[in-house]
Amino acid sequence: MGLVRSLLRASAGPLSGIATPEQWVVDWFRGDIANSSGVRVDQDTARMYSPFFAGVRVISEDVGGLPLFLYERLARGKRRATSHPLYPLLHDQPNPMMTSVQLRETLQGHAITWGNGVAQLVTHPRTGVIEEIWPLRPDRLEIKVKRTGAGQLQRWYIYRDPHHGIEAKLSAEEVLHIAGLGFDGVRGYSIVELAANSIGLGLATEHHGSKFFSNSSAPGGALSHPGLLSPDARKRMADDWENIHRGIDRSHRVAILEEGVTWQQVGIPNDSAQFLETRKLQITEMARWLRLPPHKIGDLERATFSNIEQQQLDYISSALNIWLIRWEQAILTQLLLPDERARYFPEHLVDALLRGDTMARYQAYAIGRQWGWLSANDIREKENDNPIAGGDAYLIPLNMVPAGGDDARAAARRARALRGRGAAARRRLADAWAPKIEAADQEIADLEHDEVSALLDAHLGDERARSLGSFLVALQALYAADGTIGEAMTAAFLPIFTAFAADVVTDAADEVGHDEDIDLSIWARAYSLSHVAYRLASSFGQLRGRAEQAPTVDDVVNEVLARLAKWQDERPAQTARWEGSQLTNAAAREAWKEAGVKRLRWRASGTNCPYCSKLDGRIVAIDQPFIAKGDQVDGEAEGEQLVAKRDTRHPPIHPGCDCVIEPERS
Repeated sequence: MGLVRSLLRASAGPLSGIATPEQWVVDWFRGDIANSSGVRVDQDTARMYSPFFAGVRVISEDVGGLPLFLYERLARGKRRATSHPLYPLLHDQPNPMMTSVQLRETLQGHAITWGNGVAQLVTHPRTGVIEEIWPLRPDRLEIKVKRTGAGQLQRWYIYRDPHHGIEAKLSAEEVLHIAGLGFDGVRGYSIVELAANSIGLGLATEHHGSKFFSNSSAPGGALSHPGLLSPDARKRMADDWENIHRGIDRSHRVAILEEGVTWQQVGIPNDSAQFLETRKLQITEMARWLRLPPHKIGDLERATFSNIEQQQLDYISSALNIWLIRWEQAILTQLLLPDERARYFPEHLVDALLRGDTMARYQAYAIGRQWGWLSANDIREKENDNPIAGGDAYLIPLNMVPAGGDDARAAARRARALRGRGAAARRRLADAWAPKIEAADQEIADLEHDEVSALLDAHLGDERARSLGSFLVALQALYAADGTIGEAMTAAFLPIFTAFAADVVTDAADEVGHDEDIDLSIWARAYSLSHVAYRLASSFGQLRGRAEQAPTVDDVVNEVLARLAKWQDERPAQTARWEGSQLTNAAAREAWKEAGVKRLRWRASGTNCPYCSKLDGRIVAIDQPFIAKGDQVDGEAEGEQLVAKRDTRHPPIHPGCDCVIEPERS
């Protein structure tokens, strides 16, 4: 204490004393960060200010929650370096007490709040391989830059733990250091220190609100007496008034004023002081300090369905991305050896934050699948599904050929050979796409068998708790558009049908000499979703009908399983045959409409039935059906008739029909 007194006496000056200390004396004793609000602000009190804590939490949890992988560079591409010792530390568990998420969000919180997040590296004593990573408390850490020679500097970290008598000096090779924006390229700024005024104002506003309610939600006032009160009477009156009215639980009590005493309100009401507006402004202020869109810390006042997605993308590309880069470069330069950096590199997987809704993802997958840079298994991996046999094949439209070289010229000749062949060329396209359609539908049939069988076991397997009603409800959810089967069907058929239709469009346009591009991607999407909707309704209807008509629960199980097995055995080939005719004719018709064709001709070819023969050569306007709903087509035998269940604008008219339509040029 003698040293403290001598320091105060020497530095405070003659005008400074205990009653009127200079500001540096107050700050020295209080240990807080100077600000204009008069409220103590440091890293501990700042965390109690909800907008600041929310912002730190958002960034820290997003950084910690993103998968972090160590990759190995290949001649083309990359692969996960699972055999490297760092891989499990970064991805799974850096030390026996923490997961990777816990370590990274802790260091990230330190880096934002204190400016620096530092962890100690524990290495094997003989090999030097990093075995554990432990975070260091930033309030016990001092970062030094030491000159080791002419033009040579080195970072040192001094860690003091007075509670356990520990003082350690760590070199730069012994730590992982994540720093934010800083003044010297080594240490980062503490946002708490820079934003002390903003945080202090927010805390002061909260404190004002708390005091406001503690005073029964009313500003202070004065009791006025027309005469002169003695000091004892004045003190008794003030004590009685506060005992009756102070606090929320005593608000709205009746006051009895005696001897001409009156109440006069003093102060400004909260609405006049713009109390709520100030609190809203401070949320925006914190978002500005942390470079966050306000909706990330709970301010949805200006967020709409139309702009919140763009705000999320802006947050990822700006506020979050720079921290991810800091992490990746720190790991690259501080954890990997110099000769390893050309071979290995860390990278965060941000796909999870960039995922759109189901329809937007499937549209993007369809484009990637159609143009050949995504395979079925690539898509399934992005959707967290297991790969399928044959799913590594890449599809491209048949008119797409490599530029230049003998192979390109040969491919171009093959492409020209397909042009102008009309129905024959489209039939070859159908044959080429049939195996892909069949494989996709086989996958769906197998999935249906597994999922519905699981529902049968869950709802009808236990004799004590069998419920046909609950089974049907679960079955309906399974076959909903956003259910497991619905999403799987869309993922399987949308890219195939889109690419198939693109090939048909190219051939159909060439057949009529149309040189301009025809984009049927929107039509193909609508066609695919219509196909999926019909299949979902049909499959659910068949299973429900068999379940409801079965006399016993055991019969329900047997009937449903029999239908599922039949689908597995027969339906994939049937679907491929049907779509080989349906989609080729439908896409060709749409392409010819775009090309300006006015009329179409029905052409029976190959194996056809008597009904198709009756339609052979029929010509209609391109917008008119060949057969309207309810029309009858006579067969060869007397009394044989086919009644159309829908407007038929193109083949097939029945299962097995292989008729085609052609543009009528006359």
